[in-house]
Amino acid sequence: MPLPDLFLQELKARTDISELVSSYVNLRRSGRNLVGLCPFHHEKTASFNVYPDNGSFYCFGCGVGGDVITFVRKIENLDYMEAVRFLAQRAGIPVPEEQVDDSMSRLRARVLEINRETARFYYRVLLSKQGKPGLDYLLGRGLTMETIRHFGLGFSPPGRFTLVDHLRRLKYTEDELIQANVAFRSRSGRAMDRFYNRVMFPIIDLRGNVVAFGGRILTDEKPKYINTSDTPVYHKSSGLFAMNFAKNNGGEQLILAEGYMDVISLHQAGFTNAMASLGTSLTVEQARLMARYAKEVVICYDSDDAGRRATARAIPILRDAGLLVKVLAVPGNKDPDEYIRSHGAEGHAYFKRLLDACGNDVEYRLSRIKAECSTETPQGRVEYLTRGAELLSTLENRIEQEVYAGRLAQETGIDRGAVLSQVRQYSRRREKNRSQKQFRQVQRELGAVGDTVNPEKSRHLRAANAEEALIAYLAAHPDGAEWVEKRLSPEKFSTNFTRKLYRMVLEKLKDNKPLALSDLSQDLTEDEVSAVSGILARHHSVPAGRRDAEEYIEIIEQEAGRLSEEALRTASEEELMKQLQTLRERKK
Repeated sequence: MPLPDLFLQELKARTDISELVSSYVNLRRSGRNLVGLCPFHHEKTASFNVYPDNGSFYCFGCGVGGDVITFVRKIENLDYMEAVRFLAQRAGIPVPEEQVDDSMSRLRARVLEINRETARFYYRVLLSKQGKPGLDYLLGRGLTMETIRHFGLGFSPPGRFTLVDHLRRLKYTEDELIQANVAFRSRSGRAMDRFYNRVMFPIIDLRGNVVAFGGRILTDEKPKYINTSDTPVYHKSSGLFAMNFAKNNGGEQLILAEGYMDVISLHQAGFTNAMASLGTSLTVEQARLMARYAKEVVICYDSDDAGRRATARAIPILRDAGLLVKVLAVPGNKDPDEYIRSHGAEGHAYFKRLLDACGNDVEYRLSRIKAECSTETPQGRVEYLTRGAELLSTLENRIEQEVYAGRLAQETGIDRGAVLSQVRQYSRRREKNRSQKQFRQVQRELGAVGDTVNPEKSRHLRAANAEEALIAYLAAHPDGAEWVEKRLSPEKFSTNFTRKLYRMVLEKLKDNKPLALSDLSQDLTEDEVSAVSGILARHHSVPAGRRDAEEYIEIIEQEAGRLSEEALRTASEEELMKQLQTLRERKK
Protein backbone atom coordinates (compact mmCIF):
# COMPACT_ATOMS: atom_id res chain seq x y z
CA MET A 1 0.00 0.00 0.00
CA PRO A 2 1.18 3.58 -0.65
CA LEU A 3 2.30 5.76 2.21
CA PRO A 4 -0.32 8.16 3.64
CA ASP A 5 -0.35 11.66 2.13
CA LEU A 6 -0.21 13.24 5.60
CA PHE A 7 3.04 11.39 6.38
CA LEU A 8 4.64 12.42 3.07
CA GLN A 9 3.57 16.03 3.58
CA GLU A 10 5.15 16.08 7.04
CA LEU A 11 8.34 14.42 5.71
CA LYS A 12 8.50 17.02 2.94
CA ALA A 13 7.88 19.89 5.36
CA ARG A 14 10.69 18.75 7.67
CA THR A 15 13.24 18.12 4.90
CA ASP A 16 14.92 21.13 3.33
CA ILE A 17 16.18 19.93 -0.07
CA SER A 18 18.82 22.69 -0.16
CA GLU A 19 20.28 21.60 3.17
CA LEU A 20 20.11 17.90 2.26
CA VAL A 21 21.79 18.24 -1.14
CA SER A 22 24.40 20.68 0.24
CA SER A 23 25.67 17.91 2.52
CA TYR A 24 26.72 16.01 -0.61
CA VAL A 25 27.29 18.69 -3.29
CA ASN A 26 28.97 22.11 -3.21
CA LEU A 27 26.16 24.46 -4.22
CA ARG A 28 26.13 28.20 -4.96
CA ARG A 29 23.17 30.53 -5.10
CA SER A 30 21.81 31.48 -8.54
CA GLY A 31 18.76 33.66 -8.10
CA ARG A 32 16.10 31.66 -6.27
CA ASN A 33 17.84 28.39 -7.11
CA LEU A 34 21.12 26.65 -6.30
CA VAL A 35 23.58 25.17 -8.80
CA GLY A 36 26.58 22.86 -8.60
CA LEU A 37 28.46 20.05 -10.28
CA CYS A 38 26.25 17.01 -10.76
CA PRO A 39 27.07 14.13 -8.39
CA PHE A 40 25.66 11.61 -10.89
CA HIS A 41 27.82 12.22 -13.95
CA HIS A 42 31.19 13.62 -15.00
CA GLU A 43 31.02 17.34 -15.85
CA LYS A 44 33.11 20.49 -15.69
CA THR A 45 30.36 23.10 -16.04
CA ALA A 46 27.73 23.15 -13.31
CA SER A 47 24.39 21.97 -14.73
CA PHE A 48 22.89 20.50 -11.53
CA ASN A 49 20.05 22.69 -10.21
CA VAL A 50 18.14 22.61 -6.94
CA TYR A 51 14.72 24.32 -6.76
CA PRO A 52 13.84 25.01 -3.09
CA ASP A 53 10.38 26.39 -3.91
CA ASN A 54 9.05 23.08 -5.24
CA GLY A 55 11.47 20.72 -3.48
CA SER A 56 13.05 19.28 -6.63
CA PHE A 57 16.42 18.97 -8.36
CA TYR A 58 17.35 18.46 -12.00
CA CYS A 59 20.58 18.09 -13.97
CA PHE A 60 20.42 19.56 -17.47
CA GLY A 61 23.56 17.57 -18.34
CA CYS A 62 22.47 13.98 -17.65
CA GLY A 63 18.70 14.38 -17.20
CA VAL A 64 18.58 12.99 -13.66
CA GLY A 65 16.09 14.72 -11.39
CA GLY A 66 13.49 14.26 -8.72
CA ASP A 67 12.63 15.13 -5.14
CA VAL A 68 14.43 14.56 -1.83
CA ILE A 69 13.51 10.87 -1.86
CA THR A 70 14.89 10.38 -5.38
CA PHE A 71 18.10 12.19 -4.44
CA VAL A 72 18.70 10.01 -1.38
CA ARG A 73 17.87 6.85 -3.35
CA LYS A 74 20.49 7.63 -5.97
CA ILE A 75 23.23 9.14 -3.82
CA GLU A 76 23.03 6.48 -1.08
CA ASN A 77 22.05 3.54 -3.34
CA LEU A 78 18.79 2.79 -1.48
CA ASP A 79 15.37 1.58 -2.56
CA TYR A 80 12.29 3.78 -2.13
CA MET A 81 11.32 2.70 1.38
CA GLU A 82 14.90 2.76 2.66
CA ALA A 83 15.22 6.32 1.37
CA VAL A 84 11.98 7.25 3.14
CA ARG A 85 13.27 5.71 6.39
CA PHE A 86 16.59 7.53 5.95
CA LEU A 87 14.80 10.88 5.65
CA ALA A 88 12.27 10.08 8.37
CA GLN A 89 15.05 9.22 10.83
CA ARG A 90 16.83 12.43 9.85
CA ALA A 91 13.61 14.41 10.44
CA GLY A 92 12.72 12.56 13.64
CA ILE A 93 9.34 11.18 12.54
CA PRO A 94 8.11 7.55 12.58
CA VAL A 95 7.28 5.66 9.36
CA PRO A 96 3.81 4.01 9.21
CA GLU A 97 5.32 0.59 8.45
CA GLU A 98 2.09 -1.41 8.59
CA GLN A 99 0.86 0.19 5.35
CA VAL A 100 4.02 -0.42 3.33
CA ASP A 101 4.75 -2.92 0.54
CA ASP A 102 8.33 -3.53 1.60
CA SER A 103 9.47 -6.58 -0.37
CA MET A 104 12.66 -4.98 -1.77
CA SER A 105 13.67 -3.58 1.62
CA ARG A 106 13.14 -7.01 3.19
CA LEU A 107 15.31 -8.60 0.49
CA ARG A 108 18.07 -6.05 1.09
CA ALA A 109 17.89 -6.72 4.83
CA ARG A 110 18.20 -10.47 4.19
CA VAL A 111 21.18 -9.94 1.87
CA LEU A 112 22.94 -7.84 4.53
CA GLU A 113 22.29 -10.59 7.10
CA ILE A 114 23.72 -13.19 4.70
CA ASN A 115 26.82 -11.05 4.11
CA ARG A 116 27.34 -10.60 7.86
CA GLU A 117 27.04 -14.34 8.51
CA THR A 118 29.30 -15.08 5.52
CA ALA A 119 32.02 -12.74 6.83
CA ARG A 120 31.85 -14.41 10.25
CA PHE A 121 32.05 -17.84 8.63
CA TYR A 122 35.13 -16.93 6.56
CA TYR A 123 36.86 -15.42 9.61
CA ARG A 124 36.24 -18.57 11.67
CA VAL A 125 37.56 -20.74 8.83
CA LEU A 126 40.73 -18.58 8.60
CA LEU A 127 41.48 -19.28 12.26
CA SER A 128 40.78 -23.01 11.91
CA LYS A 129 43.04 -25.80 10.61
CA GLN A 130 41.24 -25.59 7.26
CA GLY A 131 42.21 -21.92 6.88
CA LYS A 132 45.95 -22.37 7.59
CA PRO A 133 47.00 -21.65 3.97
CA GLY A 134 45.17 -18.34 4.10
CA LEU A 135 46.50 -17.34 7.51
CA ASP A 136 50.06 -18.29 6.49
CA TYR A 137 49.70 -16.10 3.40
CA LEU A 138 48.47 -13.07 5.37
CA LEU A 139 51.11 -13.43 8.08
CA GLY A 140 53.72 -13.92 5.37
CA ARG A 141 52.66 -10.58 3.87
CA GLY A 142 53.55 -8.96 7.20
CA LEU A 143 50.05 -8.50 8.62
CA THR A 144 49.52 -8.79 12.36
CA MET A 145 46.61 -10.63 13.95
CA GLU A 146 45.29 -7.29 15.15
CA THR A 147 45.16 -6.02 11.54
CA ILE A 148 43.52 -9.25 10.36
CA ARG A 149 40.80 -8.85 13.01
CA HIS A 150 40.41 -5.12 12.31
CA PHE A 151 39.62 -5.75 8.62
CA GLY A 152 37.69 -8.98 9.30
CA LEU A 153 39.80 -10.96 6.82
CA GLY A 154 38.89 -14.57 6.21
CA PHE A 155 39.32 -17.69 4.09
CA SER A 156 36.84 -19.52 1.88
CA PRO A 157 37.40 -23.30 2.14
CA PRO A 158 38.07 -25.49 -0.92
CA GLY A 159 34.65 -27.19 -0.83
CA ARG A 160 32.08 -25.97 -3.35
CA PHE A 161 29.07 -26.25 -1.01
CA THR A 162 30.55 -25.47 2.44
CA LEU A 163 29.20 -21.93 2.77
CA VAL A 164 25.89 -22.75 1.07
CA ASP A 165 25.27 -25.65 3.45
CA HIS A 166 26.15 -23.45 6.45
CA LEU A 167 23.80 -20.65 5.40
CA ARG A 168 20.96 -23.03 4.57
CA ARG A 169 21.20 -24.35 8.11
CA LEU A 170 20.61 -20.75 9.21
CA LYS A 171 17.32 -20.80 7.19
CA TYR A 172 18.44 -18.70 4.23
CA THR A 173 17.08 -19.87 0.89
CA GLU A 174 19.17 -20.70 -2.17
CA ASP A 175 17.52 -17.84 -4.07
CA GLU A 176 18.55 -15.40 -1.34
CA LEU A 177 22.15 -16.68 -1.44
CA ILE A 178 22.23 -16.16 -5.20
CA GLN A 179 20.75 -12.66 -4.83
CA ALA A 180 23.57 -11.88 -2.37
CA ASN A 181 26.06 -13.28 -4.93
CA VAL A 182 27.77 -15.52 -2.35
CA ALA A 183 26.51 -18.44 -4.45
CA PHE A 184 25.51 -19.19 -8.03
CA ARG A 185 23.30 -21.81 -9.69
CA SER A 186 25.22 -24.80 -11.06
CA ARG A 187 24.23 -26.73 -14.20
CA SER A 188 22.50 -29.28 -12.01
CA GLY A 189 20.37 -26.47 -10.54
CA ARG A 190 21.94 -26.56 -7.10
CA ALA A 191 23.43 -23.44 -5.46
CA MET A 192 27.25 -23.54 -5.21
CA ASP A 193 29.74 -21.36 -3.31
CA ARG A 194 30.93 -18.42 -5.44
CA PHE A 195 34.20 -18.11 -3.49
CA TYR A 196 36.36 -21.13 -2.62
CA ASN A 197 39.97 -21.61 -1.59
CA ARG A 198 40.63 -17.88 -1.44
CA VAL A 199 41.73 -15.28 1.09
CA MET A 200 38.63 -13.15 1.65
CA PHE A 201 38.38 -9.38 2.04
CA PRO A 202 34.98 -8.15 3.27
CA ILE A 203 33.85 -4.82 1.82
CA ILE A 204 32.07 -2.63 4.37
CA ASP A 205 29.92 0.40 3.59
CA LEU A 206 29.90 3.71 5.46
CA ARG A 207 27.23 2.46 7.86
CA GLY A 208 29.28 -0.59 8.87
CA ASN A 209 27.35 -3.15 6.80
CA VAL A 210 29.22 -5.94 4.99
CA VAL A 211 28.00 -5.39 1.42
CA ALA A 212 30.40 -7.47 -0.70
CA PHE A 213 33.60 -9.55 -0.83
CA GLY A 214 36.83 -9.77 -2.73
CA GLY A 215 38.68 -13.08 -2.90
CA ARG A 216 42.36 -13.75 -3.76
CA ILE A 217 43.51 -17.14 -5.00
CA LEU A 218 46.71 -18.52 -3.44
CA THR A 219 47.83 -20.43 -6.54
CA ASP A 220 48.74 -19.29 -10.06
CA GLU A 221 45.18 -19.87 -11.28
CA LYS A 222 43.37 -17.04 -13.04
CA PRO A 223 41.73 -14.79 -12.20
CA LYS A 224 43.83 -13.82 -9.21
CA TYR A 225 40.94 -11.81 -7.72
CA ILE A 226 37.21 -12.24 -8.01
CA ASN A 227 34.75 -9.78 -6.53
CA THR A 228 31.06 -9.66 -5.71
CA SER A 229 28.96 -8.53 -8.65
CA ASP A 230 26.30 -5.86 -8.22
CA THR A 231 23.57 -6.91 -5.79
CA PRO A 232 20.56 -5.22 -4.12
CA VAL A 233 22.98 -3.78 -1.50
CA TYR A 234 26.14 -3.19 -3.53
CA HIS A 235 27.22 -1.32 -6.65
CA LYS A 236 30.95 -1.55 -7.26
CA SER A 237 30.95 1.75 -9.18
CA SER A 238 30.08 3.68 -6.01
CA GLY A 239 31.93 1.74 -3.29
CA LEU A 240 35.42 2.25 -1.85
CA PHE A 241 37.36 -0.36 0.12
CA ALA A 242 38.21 0.80 3.69
CA MET A 243 36.42 4.13 3.23
CA ASN A 244 34.47 3.21 6.38
CA PHE A 245 37.78 3.61 8.28
CA ALA A 246 39.42 6.34 6.15
CA LYS A 247 36.50 8.76 6.54
CA ASN A 248 37.11 8.87 10.30
CA ASN A 249 40.77 9.82 9.97
CA GLY A 250 40.05 13.44 10.83
CA GLY A 251 42.36 14.96 8.21
CA GLU A 252 41.58 16.55 4.85
CA GLN A 253 43.68 14.14 2.79
CA LEU A 254 42.93 10.66 1.45
CA ILE A 255 45.34 8.16 -0.13
CA LEU A 256 43.91 6.30 -3.12
CA ALA A 257 45.70 2.96 -3.48
CA GLU A 258 45.19 0.23 -6.06
CA GLY A 259 44.38 -2.94 -4.13
CA TYR A 260 43.23 -4.51 -0.89
CA MET A 261 46.71 -5.42 0.40
CA ASP A 262 48.13 -1.97 -0.35
CA VAL A 263 45.36 -0.35 1.68
CA ILE A 264 45.66 -2.78 4.57
CA SER A 265 49.47 -2.40 4.72
CA LEU A 266 49.12 1.39 4.69
CA HIS A 267 46.63 1.25 7.57
CA GLN A 268 48.90 -1.07 9.55
CA ALA A 269 51.78 1.36 8.98
CA GLY A 270 49.67 4.20 10.40
CA PHE A 271 48.19 5.71 7.23
CA THR A 272 44.55 5.17 8.15
CA ASN A 273 43.35 7.56 5.45
CA ALA A 274 44.04 5.01 2.69
CA MET A 275 41.30 3.41 0.59
CA ALA A 276 40.87 1.83 -2.86
CA SER A 277 38.35 1.57 -5.67
CA LEU A 278 36.82 -1.86 -6.11
CA GLY A 279 37.96 -3.83 -9.13
CA THR A 280 37.11 -1.03 -11.58
CA SER A 281 38.56 2.18 -12.95
CA LEU A 282 37.77 5.13 -10.72
CA THR A 283 34.23 6.46 -11.22
CA VAL A 284 32.58 9.84 -10.78
CA GLU A 285 30.48 8.46 -7.90
CA GLN A 286 33.60 7.33 -6.04
CA ALA A 287 35.30 10.70 -6.57
CA ARG A 288 32.22 12.56 -5.28
CA LEU A 289 32.22 10.30 -2.21
CA MET A 290 35.86 11.19 -1.49
CA ALA A 291 35.05 14.88 -1.88
CA ARG A 292 32.55 14.59 0.97
CA TYR A 293 35.34 13.70 3.40
CA ALA A 294 38.52 15.33 2.06
CA LYS A 295 39.93 18.25 0.09
CA GLU A 296 42.97 16.42 -1.31
CA VAL A 297 43.60 12.94 -2.71
CA VAL A 298 47.02 11.40 -3.22
CA ILE A 299 46.97 8.78 -5.98
CA CYS A 300 49.30 5.95 -5.01
CA TYR A 301 48.88 3.33 -7.72
CA ASP A 302 51.49 0.80 -8.84
CA SER A 303 54.29 2.28 -10.96
CA ASP A 304 53.86 -0.19 -13.85
CA ASP A 305 52.20 0.67 -17.17
CA ALA A 306 48.75 -0.37 -15.92
CA GLY A 307 49.17 1.80 -12.83
CA ARG A 308 50.24 4.80 -14.91
CA ARG A 309 47.22 4.38 -17.20
CA ALA A 310 44.90 4.14 -14.19
CA THR A 311 46.49 7.30 -12.74
CA ALA A 312 45.96 9.19 -16.00
CA ARG A 313 42.27 8.19 -16.01
CA ALA A 314 41.75 9.07 -12.34
CA ILE A 315 43.28 12.58 -12.33
CA PRO A 316 40.57 14.43 -14.34
CA ILE A 317 37.77 12.64 -12.49
CA LEU A 318 39.15 13.67 -9.10
CA ARG A 319 39.83 17.23 -10.29
CA ASP A 320 36.28 17.60 -11.59
CA ALA A 321 34.98 16.52 -8.19
CA GLY A 322 36.68 19.61 -6.76
CA LEU A 323 39.59 17.75 -5.18
CA LEU A 324 43.24 18.77 -5.12
CA VAL A 325 45.23 15.91 -6.62
CA LYS A 326 48.77 14.71 -5.93
CA VAL A 327 50.55 11.66 -7.34
CA LEU A 328 52.95 9.52 -5.34
CA ALA A 329 55.24 7.33 -7.47
CA VAL A 330 56.82 4.58 -5.35
CA PRO A 331 60.51 4.07 -6.24
CA GLY A 332 61.70 0.87 -7.90
CA ASN A 333 58.35 0.11 -9.54
CA LYS A 334 57.14 -1.26 -6.22
CA ASP A 335 53.62 -1.09 -4.88
CA PRO A 336 53.05 0.58 -1.47
CA ASP A 337 52.78 -2.77 0.32
CA GLU A 338 56.16 -3.97 -1.00
CA TYR A 339 57.81 -0.62 -0.29
CA ILE A 340 56.65 -0.44 3.31
CA ARG A 341 57.58 -4.08 4.04
CA SER A 342 61.01 -3.65 2.43
CA HIS A 343 61.88 -1.06 5.09
CA GLY A 344 60.68 -3.08 8.05
CA ALA A 345 60.11 -1.07 11.22
CA GLU A 346 61.08 2.11 9.32
CA GLY A 347 58.33 1.59 6.73
CA HIS A 348 56.15 4.37 8.11
CA ALA A 349 58.96 6.95 8.12
CA TYR A 350 60.10 6.10 4.60
CA PHE A 351 56.61 6.24 3.16
CA LYS A 352 55.86 9.48 5.04
CA ARG A 353 58.86 11.10 3.33
CA LEU A 354 57.48 10.02 -0.07
CA LEU A 355 54.07 11.36 0.85
CA ASP A 356 55.42 14.75 1.94
CA ALA A 357 57.56 15.11 -1.18
CA CYS A 358 55.05 14.07 -3.87
CA GLY A 359 54.04 16.70 -6.41
CA ASN A 360 50.66 17.67 -7.76
CA ASP A 361 48.99 16.05 -10.75
CA VAL A 362 50.10 18.70 -13.28
CA GLU A 363 53.75 18.23 -12.35
CA TYR A 364 53.31 14.47 -12.56
CA ARG A 365 51.67 14.58 -15.99
CA LEU A 366 54.28 16.97 -17.39
CA SER A 367 57.06 14.73 -16.06
CA ARG A 368 55.43 11.71 -17.77
CA ILE A 369 55.22 13.60 -21.08
CA LYS A 370 58.84 14.72 -20.76
CA ALA A 371 59.98 11.14 -20.05
CA GLU A 372 58.34 10.03 -23.31
CA CYS A 373 59.98 12.77 -25.42
CA SER A 374 63.65 13.09 -26.45
CA THR A 375 64.07 16.68 -25.29
CA GLU A 376 67.73 16.65 -26.34
CA THR A 377 66.58 16.97 -29.96
CA PRO A 378 64.60 19.85 -31.54
CA GLN A 379 61.88 17.43 -32.62
CA GLY A 380 61.61 16.05 -29.09
CA ARG A 381 61.34 19.54 -27.59
CA VAL A 382 58.59 20.43 -30.06
CA GLU A 383 56.69 17.27 -29.08
CA TYR A 384 57.13 18.05 -25.36
CA LEU A 385 55.93 21.63 -25.84
CA THR A 386 52.98 20.61 -27.99
CA ARG A 387 51.74 17.91 -25.66
CA GLY A 388 52.48 20.06 -22.61
CA ALA A 389 50.49 23.00 -24.04
CA GLU A 390 47.58 20.67 -24.80
CA LEU A 391 47.65 19.45 -21.20
CA LEU A 392 47.68 23.00 -19.82
CA SER A 393 44.67 23.88 -21.99
CA THR A 394 42.61 21.41 -19.94
CA LEU A 395 43.23 23.40 -16.74
CA GLU A 396 40.33 25.64 -15.78
CA ASN A 397 42.51 27.87 -13.59
CA ARG A 398 44.29 30.55 -15.66
CA ILE A 399 46.90 31.07 -12.93
CA GLU A 400 47.86 27.39 -13.16
CA GLN A 401 48.19 27.76 -16.91
CA GLU A 402 50.47 30.80 -16.48
CA VAL A 403 52.71 29.12 -13.87
CA TYR A 404 53.24 25.89 -15.79
CA ALA A 405 53.61 27.66 -19.14
CA GLY A 406 56.51 29.52 -17.52
CA ARG A 407 58.01 26.22 -16.39
CA LEU A 408 57.70 24.73 -19.89
CA ALA A 409 59.31 27.82 -21.40
CA GLN A 410 62.20 27.70 -18.92
CA GLU A 411 62.86 23.99 -19.50
CA THR A 412 62.92 24.29 -23.29
CA GLY A 413 64.31 27.78 -23.79
CA ILE A 414 61.18 28.96 -25.59
CA ASP A 415 59.50 32.33 -25.06
CA ARG A 416 56.78 32.09 -22.41
CA GLY A 417 54.39 34.14 -24.56
CA ALA A 418 54.69 31.61 -27.39
CA VAL A 419 53.83 28.77 -25.03
CA LEU A 420 50.81 30.63 -23.65
CA SER A 421 49.64 31.45 -27.17
CA GLN A 422 49.62 27.75 -28.02
CA VAL A 423 47.78 26.97 -24.77
CA ARG A 424 45.09 29.57 -25.57
CA GLN A 425 44.69 28.13 -29.08
CA TYR A 426 44.05 24.65 -27.68
CA SER A 427 41.67 26.14 -25.08
CA ARG A 428 39.59 27.85 -27.79
CA ARG A 429 39.42 24.64 -29.80
CA ARG A 430 38.33 22.69 -26.70
CA GLU A 431 35.64 25.27 -25.91
CA LYS A 432 34.35 25.13 -29.49
CA ASN A 433 34.07 21.33 -29.31
CA ARG A 434 32.26 21.61 -25.99
CA SER A 435 29.79 24.14 -27.41
CA GLN A 436 29.09 21.94 -30.43
CA LYS A 437 28.48 18.97 -28.15
CA GLN A 438 26.06 20.99 -26.01
CA PHE A 439 24.26 22.21 -29.15
CA ARG A 440 23.81 18.63 -30.40
CA GLN A 441 22.48 17.63 -27.00
CA VAL A 442 19.92 20.47 -27.08
CA GLN A 443 18.87 19.37 -30.59
CA ARG A 444 18.32 15.82 -29.34
CA GLU A 445 16.28 17.06 -26.37
CA LEU A 446 14.11 19.32 -28.51
CA GLY A 447 13.45 16.47 -30.90
CA ALA A 448 12.83 14.02 -28.03
CA VAL A 449 15.29 11.62 -29.67
CA GLY A 450 15.89 8.55 -27.50
CA ASP A 451 13.25 9.49 -24.92
CA THR A 452 12.69 6.15 -23.17
CA VAL A 453 10.17 7.49 -20.64
CA ASN A 454 7.92 9.01 -23.30
CA PRO A 455 8.82 7.33 -26.63
CA GLU A 456 5.65 8.70 -28.27
CA LYS A 457 6.78 12.31 -27.80
CA SER A 458 8.97 12.44 -30.93
CA ARG A 459 5.89 11.68 -33.08
CA HIS A 460 3.74 14.35 -31.38
CA LEU A 461 6.27 17.07 -30.55
CA ARG A 462 3.96 20.10 -30.76
CA ALA A 463 1.21 18.53 -28.69
CA ALA A 464 3.53 16.85 -26.16
CA ASN A 465 5.46 20.08 -25.53
CA ALA A 466 2.18 21.92 -24.90
CA GLU A 467 1.02 19.13 -22.61
CA GLU A 468 4.23 19.33 -20.57
CA ALA A 469 3.93 23.12 -20.36
CA LEU A 470 0.33 22.80 -19.14
CA ILE A 471 1.38 20.30 -16.46
CA ALA A 472 4.11 22.72 -15.32
CA TYR A 473 1.49 25.51 -15.21
CA LEU A 474 -0.76 23.39 -12.99
CA ALA A 475 2.14 22.60 -10.65
CA ALA A 476 2.73 26.35 -10.22
CA HIS A 477 -0.97 27.36 -10.17
CA PRO A 478 -3.02 24.74 -8.29
CA ASP A 479 -6.00 27.13 -8.25
CA GLY A 480 -6.21 26.72 -12.05
CA ALA A 481 -6.84 22.97 -11.91
CA GLU A 482 -10.64 23.26 -11.84
CA TRP A 483 -11.07 25.37 -14.99
CA VAL A 484 -8.35 23.44 -16.87
CA GLU A 485 -10.07 20.15 -16.10
CA LYS A 486 -13.40 21.53 -17.39
CA ARG A 487 -11.75 22.71 -20.60
CA LEU A 488 -9.61 19.67 -21.39
CA SER A 489 -10.17 15.94 -20.92
CA PRO A 490 -7.18 13.56 -20.55
CA GLU A 491 -8.31 11.69 -23.67
CA LYS A 492 -7.09 14.59 -25.82
CA PHE A 493 -3.48 14.17 -24.68
CA SER A 494 -1.19 12.79 -27.37
CA THR A 495 1.02 10.44 -25.31
CA ASN A 496 0.33 7.84 -22.64
CA PHE A 497 2.92 9.37 -20.29
CA THR A 498 1.59 12.97 -20.35
CA ARG A 499 -1.99 11.65 -20.15
CA LYS A 500 -1.15 9.63 -17.03
CA LEU A 501 0.69 12.59 -15.54
CA TYR A 502 -2.19 14.97 -16.25
CA ARG A 503 -4.65 12.66 -14.46
CA MET A 504 -2.31 12.30 -11.47
CA VAL A 505 -1.78 16.07 -11.18
CA LEU A 506 -5.51 16.82 -11.36
CA GLU A 507 -6.20 14.21 -8.67
CA LYS A 508 -3.49 15.63 -6.38
CA LEU A 509 -4.79 19.19 -6.83
CA LYS A 510 -8.37 18.49 -5.76
CA ASP A 511 -7.82 20.50 -2.55
CA ASN A 512 -6.08 23.46 -4.26
CA LYS A 513 -2.85 22.72 -2.36
CA PRO A 514 0.57 23.45 -3.91
CA LEU A 515 1.97 20.47 -5.79
CA ALA A 516 5.45 19.15 -4.96
CA LEU A 517 7.28 16.43 -6.82
CA SER A 518 7.19 14.23 -3.72
CA ASP A 519 3.37 14.13 -4.09
CA LEU A 520 3.85 12.11 -7.27
CA SER A 521 7.08 10.21 -6.69
CA GLN A 522 5.74 7.05 -5.03
CA ASP A 523 3.45 6.42 -8.01
CA LEU A 524 6.22 6.83 -10.61
CA THR A 525 9.43 5.02 -11.51
CA GLU A 526 12.80 6.70 -10.92
CA ASP A 527 13.13 7.52 -14.63
CA GLU A 528 9.61 8.96 -14.70
CA VAL A 529 10.36 11.13 -11.66
CA SER A 530 13.46 12.44 -13.47
CA ALA A 531 11.33 13.21 -16.52
CA VAL A 532 8.77 15.14 -14.44
CA SER A 533 11.58 17.01 -12.69
CA GLY A 534 12.92 17.97 -16.12
CA ILE A 535 9.50 19.28 -17.18
CA LEU A 536 9.26 21.46 -14.07
CA ALA A 537 12.87 22.64 -14.41
CA ARG A 538 12.51 23.66 -18.06
CA HIS A 539 9.49 25.83 -17.26
CA HIS A 540 10.72 27.12 -13.91
CA SER A 541 12.53 30.27 -14.99
CA VAL A 542 9.68 31.54 -17.22
CA PRO A 543 6.45 30.99 -15.24
CA ALA A 544 3.30 30.73 -17.36
CA GLY A 545 0.07 32.67 -16.78
CA ARG A 546 -3.55 31.82 -17.55
CA ARG A 547 -3.30 33.18 -21.09
CA ASP A 548 -0.34 30.86 -21.73
CA ALA A 549 -2.31 27.92 -20.33
CA GLU A 550 -5.20 28.71 -22.69
CA GLU A 551 -2.76 28.66 -25.62
CA TYR A 552 -1.42 25.28 -24.49
CA ILE A 553 -4.98 23.92 -24.32
CA GLU A 554 -5.74 25.26 -27.80
CA ILE A 555 -2.65 23.54 -29.24
CA ILE A 556 -3.54 20.26 -27.53
CA GLU A 557 -7.09 20.41 -28.92
CA GLN A 558 -5.82 21.25 -32.40
CA GLU A 559 -3.37 18.38 -32.41
CA ALA A 560 -5.95 15.99 -30.98
CA GLY A 561 -8.11 16.70 -34.03
CA ARG A 562 -5.42 15.59 -36.45
CA LEU A 563 -4.79 12.06 -37.55
CA SER A 564 -1.21 10.86 -37.17
CA GLU A 565 0.78 9.85 -40.25
CA GLU A 566 0.29 6.19 -39.40
CA ALA A 567 -3.45 6.73 -38.90
CA LEU A 568 -3.68 8.54 -42.25
CA ARG A 569 -2.18 5.54 -44.02
CA THR A 570 -4.72 3.17 -42.50
CA ALA A 571 -7.76 5.50 -42.16
CA SER A 572 -11.09 4.75 -43.82
CA GLU A 573 -12.62 7.14 -46.37
CA GLU A 574 -15.14 8.33 -43.76
CA GLU A 575 -12.36 9.16 -41.26
CA LEU A 576 -10.44 11.09 -43.92
CA MET A 577 -13.54 13.12 -44.85
CA LYS A 578 -14.10 14.01 -41.17
CA GLN A 579 -10.48 15.15 -40.89
CA LEU A 580 -10.84 17.29 -44.04
CA GLN A 581 -14.04 18.88 -42.68
CA THR A 582 -12.26 19.69 -39.37
CA LEU A 583 -9.44 21.45 -41.22
CA ARG A 584 -11.93 23.49 -43.32
CA GLU A 585 -13.80 24.65 -40.20
CA ARG A 586 -10.52 25.60 -38.52
CA LYS A 587 -9.57 27.80 -41.53
CA LYS A 588 -12.89 29.64 -41.30
